[in-house]
Amino acid sequence: MKNEMAKWWDDGKFGLFIHWGLYSLLGGEYKGRKTDNIAEWIMHDLDIAPEEYRQLASSFNPTVFDAEAIVRLAKQAGMKYVVLTSKHHEGFALYDSQASSYTSVQATPYGKDVVAQLQKACEKYGLVFGLYYSQAQDWDDPNACRDGFSEEGRDFSSYLTKKCIPQITELLTGYGPIGLLWLDTPMYMTYEQSRTLHTLIKKLQPNCLISGRIGHGLGDYMTTGDNFIPALPYPRPFEVPATINSTWGYNRSDTGWKSASKILRSLVKVVSRGGNYLLNIGPRGDGSVPEQSISVLKEVGLFMEKNGESIYGTRALPLYPYDIGWGYFTSKKGKLYIHVFEDKTEAYLLNIANKPLRCYRLSDGLPLTLKERTTCEGDSSWLIKLPPREAGVIDEVICVEIEGDDVVFEPIKG
Repeated sequence: MKNEMAKWWDDGKFGLFIHWGLYSLLGGEYKGRKTDNIAEWIMHDLDIAPEEYRQLASSFNPTVFDAEAIVRLAKQAGMKYVVLTSKHHEGFALYDSQASSYTSVQATPYGKDVVAQLQKACEKYGLVFGLYYSQAQDWDDPNACRDGFSEEGRDFSSYLTKKCIPQITELLTGYGPIGLLWLDTPMYMTYEQSRTLHTLIKKLQPNCLISGRIGHGLGDYMTTGDNFIPALPYPRPFEVPATINSTWGYNRSDTGWKSASKILRSLVKVVSRGGNYLLNIGPRGDGSVPEQSISVLKEVGLFMEKNGESIYGTRALPLYPYDIGWGYFTSKKGKLYIHVFEDKTEAYLLNIANKPLRCYRLSDGLPLTLKERTTCEGDSSWLIKLPPREAGVIDEVICVEIEGDDVVFEPIKG
């Protein structure tokens, strides 16, 4: 990543995504029909006409929304940045835009700027503030892109110049430093159109990162498919956007909540391969966060409080020659962290070339015994005796301080 100011992103590793909009009022159901897709796509999937969908704005009055409480939750979970959907594909903006009256300020009883509230909360609690903006798809605008429809009969350049560019300009000039602009689904935007947005963003805020979904390889990092983790260490910075259940926007019928253990495994796997993990919550229409999301994030936070060193500031590891189902590695200069997800009495590892200098449990510094030997096949091996696991621990992290800066895995000799 060329931007030196992006150290916060390289080191932070863990962020909070917030999907919130008019779709949150519906919770995956409209006039007795349920969507079988992700909830924030309900306007598209149930083919609700823009003039009909716009009427939802009169019901948007999230009196229990608490920006500070959400940012505190992110901080408690060990997250380092927050990304809010300032305008999703539905076309409704959660800030005071002069380019469109279809906003939380002008079109709703709420009459407040959500972006401003989150920005102030992030500043107060020391988290980097980022914004999602749907640059190509806008189902409320007849000239913008729409999945499943060709560009025939549409004047995309009109939408780009009259709404998209003015709104991005507003976001980057009215809310202080924006750490990240999370663009999404470039659809049939040309290279020149994507380049125009890139130039605008870097002109207004040179240190603002741009997600890979700007298109045409112009992003500051690669953005994976939703909930997709690269199988191998990836050669450039990347981010995995992920859900706590099965959807992004709130869906009252979606009860497929992931456990804190599963979330942590994914986080460690992503980090070990060199990426960041952007985990989403979908507040309800009234602004409240589902209790299951809160519970999971707090449990993850308990781990991060004691073991965050094994996540923050780590780097991608080389490919380990064995598939160990009970754990993963993370590393930083002179240290190898062994994440043990299963309750075991020992960790036996082969083909680590580094000389171990010191071994201990990361959460409390408890010294552990590590025995080195060479196997009959000629491979190096470590045997680490593990202490009894305390109740409720879902990831025990062992830190091995090593000789040399970088972890080196040997090929299998046998």
